[in-house]
Amino acid sequence: MGGVIGKGDAPKKAWVPETKLEAKMVEAMQRRASGGSKMKSFNSILLKFPKIDKSFRKCKSIFEQFDEDSNHVIDKEELRHCFNKLEISFSDEEINDLFEACDINDDMGIKFNEFIVLLCLVHLLKDDPTAQLAKSKMGMPDLETTFETLVDAFVFLDKNKDGHVSKSEMVDAINETASGERSSGQIAMKRFEEMDWDKNGMVNFKEFLFAFTRWVGIDEMDDEDNDEAGEEKV
Repeated sequence: MGGVIGKGDAPKKAWVPETKLEAKMVEAMQRRASGGSKMKSFNSILLKFPKIDKSFRKCKSIFEQFDEDSNHVIDKEELRHCFNKLEISFSDEEINDLFEACDINDDMGIKFNEFIVLLCLVHLLKDDPTAQLAKSKMGMPDLETTFETLVDAFVFLDKNKDGHVSKSEMVDAINETASGERSSGQIAMKRFEEMDWDKNGMVNFKEFLFAFTRWVGIDEMDDEDNDEAGEEKV
């Protein structure tokens, strides 16, 4: 699944998905990309940060529904139990893949920022009537606009519509906004490095989402909650 190689990009190796979930994620993003993006510039993404941040924080009540033992993380059984209760039709393999994909620190628990990524992936992957009912039960309809904005932002960056964002695509997006400023290349590379978690030169939608939670400060909110939990135990 190659693309046009731009400046600063190494030749792409043939992309091989590590899991079925990853393959479905890329396929779903390619389908969405076929309709184009409403975003006009990277600045238009930046301007939406405050509204997205506010929407993310509303996910806290949903997180608490899933976190049955109130230990500030969601384990695999809690995730499976809640999906069953909500009648979301994920197989055990899909649940395992989804959990492992979002448990980016490999600590066998989904923290709040990881949970936001999980919700957005559910939004992307499950677009059938059954899933719509489940989203309603979880209180997700209010988040639909936010998740659609994130999908649209990724589509804007993914110029060649291959389901990944490359370094050159990120540089192009920043340059369109910066109008030739010298620092624009450095800014683009910094943003790209923040997204490219596995350092393979390609950013998928999951990596983009994790970077986005950091950009709007959700990681800091997660740390604050953990500090409060520690103080309660003392």
